[in-house]
Amino acid sequence: MTKLAVVYHSGYGHTHEQAKAVAAGAASVRGVEAELLRIESASQDFAPMLAKLEKADAIVFGSPTYMGSASAAFKAFAEASSKPWMNQKWRNKIAGGFTNSGSQGGDKDSTLMQLFVLAAQHGMMWVSLGLMPGNNSTKGSVEDFNRLGASIGAAAQSPVDAGPELGPSPSDKKTAEHLGRRVAETAKQWNAALVDA
Repeated sequence: MTKLAVVYHSGYGHTHEQAKAVAAGAASVRGVEAELLRIESASQDFAPMLAKLEKADAIVFGSPTYMGSASAAFKAFAEASSKPWMNQKWRNKIAGGFTNSGSQGGDKDSTLMQLFVLAAQHGMMWVSLGLMPGNNSTKGSVEDFNRLGASIGAAAQSPVDAGPELGPSPSDKKTAEHLGRRVAETAKQWNAALVDA
């Protein structure tokens, strides 16, 4: 069984909906078990979460984009991950990332790059979204996969004046599911290659 963990922070519930979609996509891959690990606050004890992540084959990082950056709670988790980093406990695990913000642009690439750099520092193998941009022509639609045109990870947008029942959009959730499947399939292939080596 390939184990995939989705570790994320969600301040208002929108990124939680995106995280659930990532986990659902991962769990749709046969032989993959997906677990949601929600960061509750910057001051929580991260030791139990870090212990679970050490056993995972793949980790998908998620954070809302606040003021062009990952949230403070996610950054506290990233700093706490220096403990496994010291012994490269996550080295060669498969990684991916996602983010959500209130505006269509919202400097989400900045957050995705922070997630990518965190994975790179741990020596992980990053999986991109692997989708062409959607909604970028006269034939496009807000219902397209990857409607926000991200490539490094899954990006979503949620209205700032509405709860998670209205955002992320269905197409953003489908894009998140795609990312979950892609990371899970890559982790499965990676594990099989290690067994055959």
